[in-house]
Amino acid sequence: MHNPWISESQLQWCQYLLDSYARFIQRELIDRQGTWLQQAELLYNNPIVVASHGTESDPILNYGNQAALKLWEMDWHQFTQTPSRLTAEPVNREDRTRMLHQAKMQGFIADYTGIRISSSGKRFRINQAMIWNIHKSDGTPAGQGAAFSDWLYLP
Repeated sequence: MHNPWISESQLQWCQYLLDSYARFIQRELIDRQGTWLQQAELLYNNPIVVASHGTESDPILNYGNQAALKLWEMDWHQFTQTPSRLTAEPVNREDRTRMLHQAKMQGFIADYTGIRISSSGKRFRINQAMIWNIHKSDGTPAGQGAAFSDWLYLP
């Protein structure tokens, strides 16, 4: 079975994501032992929801671990073609945009709470999410990441 998260570009992306998290948050998101592939596998199978998007004018999701794919009820292909704004309902997108701008200016936000929606319309509140800027090794901005382990489905 082909795992789309195992590609040279995705292994590199995971390193940018993990390096940037460590830089801004001052701790590791996962145990960084082993090869890039082993780290990517640990990140993909982690129970903490991890997702990211790029720097497009309307950013597209470019990574979601298994927990994120399950929560948003999408497969890898669907997820990585979705504009990240669509993870929130229209009524919550302005708040989301403000939060992402704040994270961009500060480098990270440590305690974001917001309402999101899955592909089937299930609404859930994420609590205490970590949002951080992702940079390439040379410092070029590459996107933003989110990680959280606390969410609650809403009626």
